[in-house]
Amino acid sequence: MCEGTISCLHESHTCGFHARLPQILNSQHYKLYELEELNMTRETILERLRSTLEPLSYVDAMWEGGSAAFNRVDEWSDIDVQVICNDERVEDAFTAVENAFADPGIETRYRLPEPTWHGHSQAFYSLADTSPFLMLDFVVMKRSNPRRMREIEIHGESVVHFDKENVLTEDHVNQEELSDRLKRRLEEMATTFDLFQPLVIKEIYRGNRAEALQFYHGMTLRPLVEVLRIKHSPARHNFHVRYIYHDLPHDIAERIESLFFVTGLDDLEKKFREAGEWFREELRTKN
Repeated sequence: MCEGTISCLHESHTCGFHARLPQILNSQHYKLYELEELNMTRETILERLRSTLEPLSYVDAMWEGGSAAFNRVDEWSDIDVQVICNDERVEDAFTAVENAFADPGIETRYRLPEPTWHGHSQAFYSLADTSPFLMLDFVVMKRSNPRRMREIEIHGESVVHFDKENVLTEDHVNQEELSDRLKRRLEEMATTFDLFQPLVIKEIYRGNRAEALQFYHGMTLRPLVEVLRIKHSPARHNFHVRYIYHDLPHDIAERIESLFFVTGLDDLEKKFREAGEWFREELRTKN
């Protein structure tokens, strides 16, 4: 992150991140890995998962989502894997994966508390002898759960590693339901946006920079980004700034970016007013 709570100069869309990456990775929390010397590559991890899970009678299918589903894998991409299995064997699937990576070892494991927001079981693994960016995001779905999170408009075209029971279908967003949902959301934002803008203004007047910035991000920029997504990327309207450089036109993404970085309270007040005017303009075009 840039130094300071509110004073971050808008130098580039990465805020100098890539230039500072070696220093970040050489810090006490990260090491600068020589990736070619590591045994666990993306390919070896995926092959170990496939060879472990495919022979199991209770596992029906395995596929890869995330950046792979959009053909955007790079050296910073993690590994997003989903499987479908017998309802009674969810824990066995996790155990099989964890046993498969006992060598070279699992450095960190985090299992989402259940029920999860999506209704499936999910764990994150940081593996030994691999890049810290190759975190494994592993989701186990029960056969009985029809919600597979495979809508192409949202999740892309997944990479299927096996489908023994032909259970994977090409799913799409229900456009009628989406249209109704977005209509209600726009009506809600038309009511709530101006209602909550004083939360930003009063903290600017009080000189409470951190609080003003927090409210500006949450109450001003978040609904602005959402209304722009409804216009340009409706199926992903609730993704906030995630993937905006892919989902939104370049000029729109660049303008949004410029509103996130402020140099002080005066700049915050100026950008707060610009963002508010932009939101209202977009809302008018929807009515």
